This record gives sequence, structure tokens and C-alpha cells, in this order.
Amino acid sequence: MSDWWKMACVYQIYPRSFMDSDGDGIGDIQGIIQKLDYLKTLGIDIIWLSPIYDSPNDDNGYDIRNYYKIMQEFGTMEDFNYLLNEIHKRGLKLMMDLVVNHTSDEHEWFQKYEDFYYWREKPNNWKSVFSGPAWEYDEERRQYYLHIFSKKQPDLNWENPKLRQSVYEMMRWWLDKGVDGFRMDVINFISKDPALPDGPDGDGSPYFMNGPRIHEFLREMNQEVLSNYDCITVGEMPGASPEDAKTYTNPENRELNMIFTFEHMDLDGGPNGKWDLKKLNLVDLKENLEKWQHALHQVGWNSLYWNNHDQPRIVSRFGDDGDYRVESAKMLATCLHMMQGTPYIYQGEEIGMTNVAFKSLEKYQDIETLNMYKEKIAEGWSHDQIMKAIHTKGRDNARTPMQWSNEENGGFTTGDPWIDVNPNYEKINANEALQDSNSIFYYYQSLIDLRKRYNIITKGDFKLIHREHPDVFAYERSSEGEKLVVYCNFSENVHTFALPDGEILIHNYDQLESCEQLNLRPWEAVVFIKHKEEQ
Repeated sequence: MSDWWKMACVYQIYPRSFMDSDGDGIGDIQGIIQKLDYLKTLGIDIIWLSPIYDSPNDDNGYDIRNYYKIMQEFGTMEDFNYLLNEIHKRGLKLMMDLVVNHTSDEHEWFQKYEDFYYWREKPNNWKSVFSGPAWEYDEERRQYYLHIFSKKQPDLNWENPKLRQSVYEMMRWWLDKGVDGFRMDVINFISKDPALPDGPDGDGSPYFMNGPRIHEFLREMNQEVLSNYDCITVGEMPGASPEDAKTYTNPENRELNMIFTFEHMDLDGGPNGKWDLKKLNLVDLKENLEKWQHALHQVGWNSLYWNNHDQPRIVSRFGDDGDYRVESAKMLATCLHMMQGTPYIYQGEEIGMTNVAFKSLEKYQDIETLNMYKEKIAEGWSHDQIMKAIHTKGRDNARTPMQWSNEENGGFTTGDPWIDVNPNYEKINANEALQDSNSIFYYYQSLIDLRKRYNIITKGDFKLIHREHPDVFAYERSSEGEKLVVYCNFSENVHTFALPDGEILIHNYDQLESCEQLNLRPWEAVVFIKHKEEQ
């Protein structure tokens, strides 16, 4: 089977916020179908769909009640079959979200099969990722069950072979239907230390992240399911190091194609984690991405991303969402898309959507945010301090509705949206972008096209240059006598360098400021290519 996914570009859809076709304020499958031609124009190859399975929606669909049913708000299985057919008709592929570390507590397995989950008479001291203890008492059973996430998301016990076979059967069912692969939610959490020992200060992660049987389980999954299909797999893996990733993604090990690392997404968090706000040190980011580029080159494979449904908008986070929104969005895209790996675009990233700053806590919907607010108030944080953290890092920054036009609610719905639309939709929307040949949208289109036309982007090695420069991320890619030189200015400051050899491949300004030297203007990005015969 070919490695077609190495030259592909993935577009993530968060269905609830993408496009509402029936005016109920919630995005749906028919809404996605309406926008497939927009995605085809962008040039992406694979659509990754966040969960659309039947769910009580405690954690926006990541609490699955029935893997074989579509959530009513999104449509029917008939709608899904039509969507899949329309995707394939356009030469695109569909990657489903596979959530098998946990289910909803309303799943029939939780009602019927006690040994599919973790039950204890006495809980250990683990804390939930969503605040509070990771154990919930069940009055009926008079026992505690483990939930690393919400108390409505009990963890599955992968030690049980019957559970594993039930999961594999479900995966085969979707692949036989024609889906083209899976993004696997926190898949490196599925193997727990069977002793479930107490963790330091309640942190259970040493005993459930990259656990003792994780490679055995993934190899079994590959053998039983994945190896029988020409599909794409990406594992979401918090806490996985480059060394871990080598094992997970080396084709010889027959586990997964690639993983999502979190390291670069944690660099603007202080010692107390995500909500402890800290300015990004660009040198840290450069060295982190360099480490991953080097570790997986010719061994495994990288996924490349800035945004997803759990992360704030990158143009607000590492760019400038004010005067230089367009330039910085293009610069950030350039920096990522010229690296080795499979790039992921999150809905709205291609038009430069920004974070939102709702004034009232009541406007927020995300369970992590709402739980954090209660926890921080109890710890003595002020309301303003917490709101600043939410505006900067909250997951709802990514979940405000897609901005399609300058019509009411950004053209997302004719009803009341499930979460408010970012008020800047009047200026930032897809219609505006499509009418402007110099827009962020068309810049992304060019980057996607370059990956298909130049093998060096897929195959070349990676060399960081100007390592200690505080504002400029620059690197070289080399392959078979060809060379790319990438310069990205992460600041408003002007910086001067010697002009690299070669012709300009892509540039986020109309032209260079000088033909004598490289004067990088605010948030400027430029890529030079030197062909084999020129060297």
C-alpha cells in the first residue's frame, strides 16, 4: 500500500460549528455537504470529521453512546452515506474520529459489561483532566469507576480481550462502509498500569500515558484491522516524546502512520500548566520543532499542526490578530507547511479566524473552561484573571461558528447559534476571502499545491539556521541536490540577513524590500528554492 498520506493535506471539520443547514443553530452533515466544493477549491485531500456519533454531548461528542449511530442533531446514517459518497466523488477522502479510550456512561457497554471498564472499591488519588477526582461513585454498584476525563466518560478497560474485539469489530464496520482512516483520540491512554497506583500529587499520567501494553494493543489493532485497508491513521498522544513517536510511527512496527505531539502547544504555558500564561519564546519553538523534524526523518512521520478544536486560534496565539493579521497568518502557514510531515488545517484557519473574547462566562460552553473557572475561583484567582486566561487559551476560541459571510451569524445559521459567532465575522469571512486574490485562503491553496509539486517538501532533510535569533524562524530543506531556504519573521521588528541564492517559491509580501539583502519586514515570510542545476 502506498504512503499517499505523506503528500496529502488534511482539513479538520468540527461539525457542530461548521455549517447549519436547517436553522437549529447546530452545524450538521447536510451543511458539510453544502461546503464540499469550497474545500475542493482550497485543495485539501482528506477531511477529518470530529465525532458525529450518537452522544449525550457532555464533552461535545467525545462521549459516545453508540458507535453505530449518528447524533440526531447532525443528521442520519443516510445523510452520512450521502456525505461519504459526495466526498469520494470529488476525489477527497474521509477520516473519522475514533474515541476508544472511553465511552459515554450512557453506552450500553457501561450498563451491561462491568468488565469493559475500571471499577474499584476504593479509588486512588488520580485527578481528572477536567478538574476534580478521576473516580465517580456509582450508587447502584457501590463502587467507583475511573474517568480520566468527565464523569460521564468512563475509561474502557483494554486489558479485556472481549472489549478489544468489540472495538476492532466497530472499526471494521466503518472501514467497510468506505471511510479512509481514523484520527484516534488520546490513544496512548488506553493501556493503564493494572495496579492503578497513586500518582504524585494526584497526577496519574505516569500510569496511563504510553502505558505498559500500549504497543502491544496498537500492533494487535493494526494486525486485526488497519493492515487490511489502505487507510490513514493518526494518534493523538499527549505526553509522547520523539523517541516514543519513532516507535509508534516506524512502519516496521506496524502501529500508526503518525501522531499528534503536544510539546509545541505547551510552550506558552508556565510551570502551572495551560492556564498559567507565558509569552512564547521563539527559540523554544524552533528547537522543539527541529527536534521532531530530526527524530522522525527517514524513521517515522510527523503531523504538522497549529490549530484544532482544543487549541486557541494560532493567529491570535503566535501571530498578530490586529494590524498584521493577514501577514502573520500567512507567515505561520508558511513556517509549518514547508516542514516534513502531513499538514492539518483546522476550519477557519484558512481565512485567518481569531480568538474571541466574550465578556460573560455564560457565553462559554466548554466543559474544561467551566470546570477550570470553579477550580481557580476556589484557589483564589480573580474573575478578571480567569477571563484573561479563557480569552487566551480556552477551547471555545476554536469552536465559535465558521464565518462564511458578512450576513447575520456569519452565514453559519438562520437560527440562534449554539455558541455565539465571533463579532468580527463582518470583516473576516470566507466570502471576502474568495473574492480577494491576495487572501489567506488563496495563500493556503498555493502552499497545498506546492507540496504536491515539489518532492523536496515531502522528502527533504531539515536544518535550523539562525538558531538563537529571538524573532526569526529560519531553516533549510535539502534533497537530491535541491534546496529550500525558509525565513519567517515572528515579530513586528525588521531584521536583515544576507540574501539567499535561488528564486522565490512563495512570499507573503508582493516583493522583496531590497534586491541587495533580505530585509524581513513585520511578519514577513519568504521561501527560496535553488534547483539542482543552479548549484
